[in-house]
Amino acid sequence: MRNAGVLLHPTALPGGVLDQEVERFFAWMVAAGLSVWQMLPLGPPHCDRSPYQAYSSHALNPALLPKGMGSVPAAQLEDFSEREKWWLDDYALFVALREVHGDQSWPNWAEPFRFRDPVALDKFRRQHAERLQHLHEEQLLLWRRWDEIHAAAREYGIRLFGDVPIAVAYDSADVWAAPELFKLDAELKPTVVAGVPPDYFSATGQRWGNPHYDWERMRADDFAWWRARMDSALRQFDLVRIDHFRGLQALWEIPASEETAINGTWVETPGRELLEALRREFPELPFVAEDLGIITPEVVALREDFGLPGLSVLQFGFDGHADNPHSLRNQVENSVVYTGTHDNNTTVGWFAELDPALQEQVLAQMPQEVGPIPWPLIEAALRSVARLAVIPLQDWLGLDGRHRTNIPGTTENNWSWRFSWDQVPVELAGEIRRRVAAAERLVDEREQDE
Repeated sequence: MRNAGVLLHPTALPGGVLDQEVERFFAWMVAAGLSVWQMLPLGPPHCDRSPYQAYSSHALNPALLPKGMGSVPAAQLEDFSEREKWWLDDYALFVALREVHGDQSWPNWAEPFRFRDPVALDKFRRQHAERLQHLHEEQLLLWRRWDEIHAAAREYGIRLFGDVPIAVAYDSADVWAAPELFKLDAELKPTVVAGVPPDYFSATGQRWGNPHYDWERMRADDFAWWRARMDSALRQFDLVRIDHFRGLQALWEIPASEETAINGTWVETPGRELLEALRREFPELPFVAEDLGIITPEVVALREDFGLPGLSVLQFGFDGHADNPHSLRNQVENSVVYTGTHDNNTTVGWFAELDPALQEQVLAQMPQEVGPIPWPLIEAALRSVARLAVIPLQDWLGLDGRHRTNIPGTTENNWSWRFSWDQVPVELAGEIRRRVAAAERLVDEREQDE
């Protein structure tokens, strides 16, 4: 099935929350012939707002909760708290303890809390029962609203496409609650941290700072932690992107003492065993491999052996190398094609920064007479052999680099962009639908014919 979609994180909706704008966005997508809404991880982020550094792998971001969502009946709260106890108790405790400690990272908490002393935690639960209950209620409201959104998406014929980071934040309920699953020392500090070596985005690489998994401990219970994590993700989404998929073959380990990612090493991981465990749990394997960056034959083999679609990003496709997987001539069917991702500049912004000679080369390779940038790249993505074409909303709207979502390797002024309906011309949905139909990606009409 060929289809087309839009990349937009919910925080970039006009109000930045999960209010009635979601249903309005669904209606616009249907009018535009778009059947996939891709977004970034929905967990509660740290102060830099990055969705890839969250306080929990299971909780939803409280900042997405609209005001006036109603009350929570006691029976419903009790049922939710019991059903989700396996992650919710630790998450609520983590948030409340962080607040009591002046929003400091958990390694800076008082020792009894840092090392999860049962007596100290029981006393804390009694003293802060009201706050813990509020945190439970907040998550119930969020999950209830998300279930409504997921149901509405199905009625509109829209699939929700989510994202799971390869790593979790060190300052998270995940690591605090299960430090034995990570490479930490006796003081619970990381011995090595995650990142990527120097690449297109950064000359010094990216030092994410996430702790590495203790894969041997995870093997011992058939990757139960990962299976639970993916179960949560698949309750939220119909399709899940595994961010930094190459980390399932090998991860870049950086000594924790290093300030940049330059002096790291690749360390092999048991990704094949993990994917086999996930296939037993989720036989359809509704995953997409984010296979950008330094990709080796081993990574390609791992993805192909499990039949997972990879990614291609057209903005990366113009280096002139014959084997560039992002170039138009090297597109493959089992993939998702983008003009750019959340880490790229908008296509208008990207094109404006190119040397004029390269601009001419880019345009010469693109579909002709389809309109000004970004339409040539959008048309190239739509006409690609890739089954799914996803276009960031900024590109659908033709916005320049001022509307960029994120600049990798920086922490300022990211993840704050929102669109407004004033930026969406009335005729745009019809124009998109025409182009999507011409590229044979209009799912509903084709299914009616069948």
